[in-house]
Order: sequence, then C-alpha cells, then structure tokens
Amino acid sequence: MTKVLIVDDNAAVLEALSLLLEIHGYEVVTATTPKAALQIVNYQAIGLVLQDMNFSADTTSGEEGRELFFALRQLNPLLPIILITAWTELEQAVELVKAGAADYIPKPWDDSKLITTIKNLVALGQAASQNRVLKQQAANFDNTRQAAVSIGLVYESAAMQRVVDMSVQVAKSDVPVLITGPNGSGKEKIAELIQSQSPLNQSAFVKVNAGALPQELIEAELFGAETGAFTSANKTRIGRFEAAHQGTLFLDEIGNLPLSGQVKLLRVLQTGEFEKLGSVKTQKTDVRIISATNSDLTRDIANGAFREDLFYRLNVIEINVPPLNERGDDVLALAKHFLPGRDISLTGQQALQAYAWPGNVRELENVCRRVSILHPDGTLDADDFGLPSISGEVNTERKGGKEPSKSEIEAALTEFNGTISKVARYLGLSRQALYRRLDKYGIDYKS
Repeated sequence: MTKVLIVDDNAAVLEALSLLLEIHGYEVVTATTPKAALQIVNYQAIGLVLQDMNFSADTTSGEEGRELFFALRQLNPLLPIILITAWTELEQAVELVKAGAADYIPKPWDDSKLITTIKNLVALGQAASQNRVLKQQAANFDNTRQAAVSIGLVYESAAMQRVVDMSVQVAKSDVPVLITGPNGSGKEKIAELIQSQSPLNQSAFVKVNAGALPQELIEAELFGAETGAFTSANKTRIGRFEAAHQGTLFLDEIGNLPLSGQVKLLRVLQTGEFEKLGSVKTQKTDVRIISATNSDLTRDIANGAFREDLFYRLNVIEINVPPLNERGDDVLALAKHFLPGRDISLTGQQALQAYAWPGNVRELENVCRRVSILHPDGTLDADDFGLPSISGEVNTERKGGKEPSKSEIEAALTEFNGTISKVARYLGLSRQALYRRLDKYGIDYKS
C-alpha cells in the first residue's frame, strides 16, 4: 500500500484529503508544518507528497512551500510532489513544476482528477523503482561476470552464477571462507576470485596443499624453521603464515591434514601467534584464511578424523561448488574454452553433455587436451572425444527406448529417495536428460 504524506496547516483540508485517499486505498500520513513533514520523509517510506504552499496565517507568498519543496527534493530527489495552490500562488507553482514538482492542484480541487493524477504518479514511481532495481541487478551481474572472467573462470550455468555472486559478496569481508566441492570442480578458482575481489588483492596470496604436507614437516612448512632445527634445515625457512602476513593464505585439501597438523593450525588461528621450528621467539601473524576440501568434514568430525573446533574456525562462511554434472550449461562453454577455434558437431555436443564427468572440470580439460592432439583439424565428432555414446547409456532392460512418463519419473524419485544418479540409471537416461524432463514436467526434485 502506497503511503501518501499530506502537508497542510488547515485541519479541514487534511481531513478531507485523508478521507478521499483512504477511500481509494492509500495509507495517509499528515503533517501541519514543514519541519514535521521533513522528519516524516526522513524516517518513513513515503511514496508521494501533497503539500500546501503556505503554513502561516499571515503569509500568502508561497515562499514557505517553495523552501519545503526543495528540502524534500534534497532528501529524496525521486519523490513525487504535488503542490496545493491558491490562485495567487499559481506562478510560484508553475516555477516549481519546472524545477521538478510532479504537478499542482488548485483550491478547491476536483476529487476525480486528483485521484487520477495520484494513481498515475504512483504507477510511474513503481515502474521507475522496478527499473532501477533491474538496472542495479544487471550492473551487479556484469560486475561479477567481469570479476570471474578476469581470473579465467568460465561458466554459463545459474548454479555457478550463484557461487560467483556469493564469492564476490564475501570477498569484501575478512572472515574465513571454506570452499567445498568434489575434486576438479574449480575450488581453487573460487579462492582466486575471492582474493581478486578482496581489499587484500594487492597483498600476498599464498597457496598450500595442506593434504600433501609430510607429517614430519607440517610445522616447518606452515610456520618456518631456524637453521639446524632438523637434519636437512641448513638455512632459515620462511613458513607459509609468515609469507602470507597481511595477505591471504589458501589452505587446499584441508580435510586431509592429519590431526597433529590440525592442532598446530588451530592454535595460530585462535591466537594469531606461532613460533618457528627451533625458535622460542613468538611471532604475530595477520592473515585471511580461505580453505577448501572435497571431504565431508561433518562426517570426519563424527569419525574423529577432523577437529570440530578447527572446523568452526574455518567455516564461518561456506561456499559449495557443484560438480560439473549439475552444471550442464557449463560443459559446452568450458569445452569451447579448452578448444579455441574448433567446431564441435551436434553429436559431439550431445556426447559432452550426456557424459557424467566424474572428474569434473579437470577431466573435461584433459579430454579436450587429448582430442586437440589426436584430432588437430576439422570438426570434432562424438567419437573423437572417446566418451560413452548417448545410446550406450540407455537402460534397455527398464525402458526399451520408451519415453518415461511424469508418473514414472515421480515413482522412481520416491523409490530411490530422490537420488538423481540412481533414478537416471533406472529410467535409462543420462543425468542431464533426466534434469531436462524434471524441468519439463515441473517436478520438484530438490525437496
């Protein structure tokens, strides 16, 4: 419901206009002085103002109304303002219309004309507001898309757009971020995107594969070591936390870090302090932590393989990168990116989209590298990629090539508790083919 502010020092005018507007479905707020009107506009969501030109019994110049008009415009330049004028103030009202007033009405006013004017102005205001929202959304989309392109992130799917939007949003803060998703899905690219959009984008960005650190060298790798701290330490080693000071440290495969390493990592995250191996001098570090894992850390916590207190230190915000087989629109975009200038036939495109890509983006990149070497020229067909054919995926025992009905799909979803891979296999469809049919029939498969 649009809220209309009426500003007039005449109680009879306020009562008459309030009744008229309320009958036509508007919420009405009234003020008898310019000061009160400005306070209302400053603190309430006013959609339109009806204002008189004079507020003192001994004044007819319209100057008070003029001052109020420009004060309201300063508070909200887009607020529609209708002036209520006497015949003697007509010239002043025309001047203010040229300055941006929406319209003016003479005293006494015509009820039907006034309501028509208000309806038109409210509709125009709502349309303009919606247009501003759409423009802002488009600008935000362009900005996030440009940010992704700048670090080489290729995507077309709505699922990845949501990941990119969230990454750009959280980049502005300094809280720890945990990126989850299967191997090869692009977690490191998301970490790079967060870093590129953060206030620390000109500072150090240190990457370390936490799961690949030898257990006996974890402390030296993370915190550094003095000369002679262990057998092969023939010079002072700078640790990753020291190298990333006042920057960002990306801890990849954090789920594979052994418990002994988790204890050491937890301490520095809690206190911001550490000692180099072989040193008693405590050093301070100030780093933003981004971590990534393909593990189910909640399951690992239950199994005693991952510390719960460390999990909550790392997982202030979680960003999940979906597997490639849930981002169908990304497959061709990535294939064209990995095969620049190459034409892919329709059967080739179908083969790429029908394949499940268990190795995700990394597997797709490797397939494209192989095909570019083995088939350097000409249009690429399905056979060139060496993927299972679409027909080869059909379960002839179940469907015999028949198109599954909506009821059969729903029954299969119930039978397999909504597990898409099992439903697709049972119906003799690829996952992408099943997704298309779910969308076609309007079946809710996320619940």
